[in-house]
Amino acid sequence: MLRFLRNGLRLVQLAFTLARHDALFPLETLRIAPGLVAVARLVRRRGETRRPGQRLAAALAAMGPSFIKFGQALSTRADLLSEEVALDLGQLADQLEPFAGTAARRTIEHELGRPIEALFTTFDDAAVAAASIAQVHYAVTADGHEVAVKVLRPGIEEAFARDLDLFYWLADLVERTQPRFRRLRPTASVRAFADVVRVEMDLRMEAAAAEELGANFASDPDYRTPAVDWDRTARRVMTMERVRGIPIGDRDKLLAAGHDLNAVLKKSAEAFFFQVFRDGFFHGDVHGGNAFVEESGCVVPVDFGIMGRVDADTRGYLAELLIAFLRRDYQAVAEVQFRAGYVPPDKSVEMFAQACRSIGEPIFGKPSSQISIARLLAQLMRVTEQFEMQAQPQLLLLQKTMLMAEGMGTKLNPGVNIWELARPLIEDWMLTHFGPRARLERALAEAVDAVRKLPRLVDTVEQIAERERRRAERELATPPVADGSGRRVRVDWVLLIAIAALAAAVAAWWR
Repeated sequence: MLRFLRNGLRLVQLAFTLARHDALFPLETLRIAPGLVAVARLVRRRGETRRPGQRLAAALAAMGPSFIKFGQALSTRADLLSEEVALDLGQLADQLEPFAGTAARRTIEHELGRPIEALFTTFDDAAVAAASIAQVHYAVTADGHEVAVKVLRPGIEEAFARDLDLFYWLADLVERTQPRFRRLRPTASVRAFADVVRVEMDLRMEAAAAEELGANFASDPDYRTPAVDWDRTARRVMTMERVRGIPIGDRDKLLAAGHDLNAVLKKSAEAFFFQVFRDGFFHGDVHGGNAFVEESGCVVPVDFGIMGRVDADTRGYLAELLIAFLRRDYQAVAEVQFRAGYVPPDKSVEMFAQACRSIGEPIFGKPSSQISIARLLAQLMRVTEQFEMQAQPQLLLLQKTMLMAEGMGTKLNPGVNIWELARPLIEDWMLTHFGPRARLERALAEAVDAVRKLPRLVDTVEQIAERERRRAERELATPPVADGSGRRVRVDWVLLIAIAALAAAVAAWWR
């Protein structure tokens, strides 16, 4: 009851904030509290000329850090919102007024257990960047290293916990009262959002992500991550090497410094491709201020709070999907989706192939510089309602990141497609990993693995049979049970269980 009252009050506040920005359409679409929405309309701002997505972004920004982050997460849901609204939410700036440098110093001293003077010879109280969860200060360590120190906002954990409870409550309300939205898996989407936020709230996790990404590119001279200062890193404080370079989104400065923009784009596109398909671990926040280009031309990403993972099965699915789309083989596109289990088996493969053609042809019919792979994925997600496809939360961050990467590339050079720059690498990688030879090698490896497992499976069956044989012997030592006809019933449990176990083992091996 207490939770209902608490979240009910928050819902009232939410509705009136949305109304003041003339952005009530999410609650109207989801049919949440229609009476409340009707009352909230009374305070609606009149004469708004901004697009609905811009109004919603403004309302979320006014609600505070949790809603800014949630709005950015919603920008991946073109299947839930219109594409225009999703794009507008993607522009939602994660910027807030900085908190006082004295508060940052207190947090650092509390987390690291030492006075600030023992940790840094200089510490700039003025933050160089302030976002919804943390802000960054420049400093110099006692041993002379220039560093960037990231510090969580005071009280941010409690604020997010309170708002996450509201998001879960609303998601459960939608699933219970609006069956047509269940396929969009609102609770699973909130859970995915909560997992991302949980990682962002522990800066040790962000530091570990930076090191993992850096290790994946240890042999690459064109892409690296800043070094982590683990002695000055804790749950609410992270210290990293200060990066000297030009923000990758600053086209004019890059040109003035003599950088080849196409070379910068190519390095970025290839690095992103390797992150997704080779490593299954990618930087999920690739806007123009989150990477720098050093004097040498090396691209250095920063801010590792939002990272994405793609498991091997999903990588294989994406690779097959991409190959099929590039070949304009829409029957193969449909078959990949059905084989992955993303489309219910009772739907028509041919009709789904037709839907895929309606998505692919308008995109691939354009000049190569205008082809958007991210838009392709977004449009594919838009057909979910017609074919009752379940939303795939693991793909949403990837699609959003691809859209951001394409936008950054267009800003640097509108006449070049970043995927076209990386196409030779992509084609070579695809041939190596999904060509005939690669498929044969995988089949042989799976067969060898199955043969290796077979003795263990046989041992398991023998152990089960022996155990059941002993149990049967004990049962035979007691008087048998008679059935209604007076015949004595004796079940050979050893044989039945051994056969069942063997069948299960063979099925697992054959699969």
